[in-house]
Amino acid sequence: MIALGGAIGTGLFYGSGTTIKLVGPGISLSYIIGGIAIFFIMRALGEMSVDEPVSGSFSHYAYRYWGDFAGFFSGWNYWFCYVVVSMAELSAVGVYINYWFPTVPTWLSALVFLIIITLVNLINVKAFGELEFWFSLIKVVAIIAMILFGLLIIFFGLGNNGQPIGLSNLWAHGGYLPNGLWGLLLSLVIVMFSFGGVELIGITAGEADNPTKTIPKAINQVVWRILLFYVGALLVLTIIYPWNLVGTTGSPFVEIFSKIGIPAAAGILNVVVLTAALSTYNSGLYSNGRMLHSLALHGSAPKIFARLSKAGTPVTGILFSSAFTLIAVVLNFLVPGKVFLYIISVATIAAIFNWIMIIITHLKFRRRKQEIGEAGTLTFKLPLYPVSNYVTLAFLVMVIALMAYIPDMAYSLYIGPIWLLIIFIGYKLRGTS
Repeated sequence: MIALGGAIGTGLFYGSGTTIKLVGPGISLSYIIGGIAIFFIMRALGEMSVDEPVSGSFSHYAYRYWGDFAGFFSGWNYWFCYVVVSMAELSAVGVYINYWFPTVPTWLSALVFLIIITLVNLINVKAFGELEFWFSLIKVVAIIAMILFGLLIIFFGLGNNGQPIGLSNLWAHGGYLPNGLWGLLLSLVIVMFSFGGVELIGITAGEADNPTKTIPKAINQVVWRILLFYVGALLVLTIIYPWNLVGTTGSPFVEIFSKIGIPAAAGILNVVVLTAALSTYNSGLYSNGRMLHSLALHGSAPKIFARLSKAGTPVTGILFSSAFTLIAVVLNFLVPGKVFLYIISVATIAAIFNWIMIIITHLKFRRRKQEIGEAGTLTFKLPLYPVSNYVTLAFLVMVIALMAYIPDMAYSLYIGPIWLLIIFIGYKLRGTS
């Protein structure tokens, strides 16, 4: 439940509004294409995890099969990715609060919830786990209910004076792809952000009791389940409401149910999307604290991050990560309204770096296995290797290039190389011992 819920967050509930504006009703096709790329990435990670189930997952594999810097980069980039994702979630929280309290500044809402979630994570892992379980349960149940509720509106006219809406909104306002192939391609940038963090499933599975059974099951199931939730929910949304009337200032889920005259449903959905953002932020902060702890144990981060509280909590790592996330509060104060797109562009770059590392590491992993004659012993192989590796790499490079054509995201193309340089300098200062 926690793993599935962690992959369903702001990218779906809030970012989909921007995506719908780019691609129209074809947003469901966008998620299918992105989902195929994610499937290959997860299967590449899964193949390595089944063969060598370890804590640390792809950072460990990058170190072993690629080199010391690759392992160092993977760990720190993963931490950075989750810090930025946490910023995006906090930015969305402010928008959701404005649904009920439009005069409350988004930065203030972000600050309040940052403090609350940080305190929860500082208590112990049980407090985190209990909160995250219920957050995830609310998200998953709500999406299923929303899809079923939407189908009743579409085919039986529930909430629409008994008049079925039908399927015409899929093509009645400029067609299924009103902005053509270009709109479809641009939408893939935000779609890939939505899938950011899915590799956490592989990292968690790497610590399973029976990895040869649980890792393949976890990876295969999470991919099709996430696709079902994303594609199913967004298909229903674009059928219920004309795509060209969907705004980008709030959650399209809430906006749509409110505008078709079901305010109670809209209010409930706003609770759900708020919960979703807090859920992803909660799991992100948890992951960040543990990642810094792991990096410190391997000599790749200051030793202070290796310290644990009496309850076994990496307090220093959590506080450090939370302090970095405060940048989102500052940005919401300085440039309210555009923060979300700014932040997800950086998060997308960081996530793509993670995925590229996984795909290239897998190529090196498979070549090593072939050299020592162990390729035949692999039991959970990546389909269509090595073609799937190269096609996925080309796809990820294309997504990065497409960011240049989205004004609010283009600047991240400058931040990416700067971040690479910072990690390289950190690696050199740390030494290679």
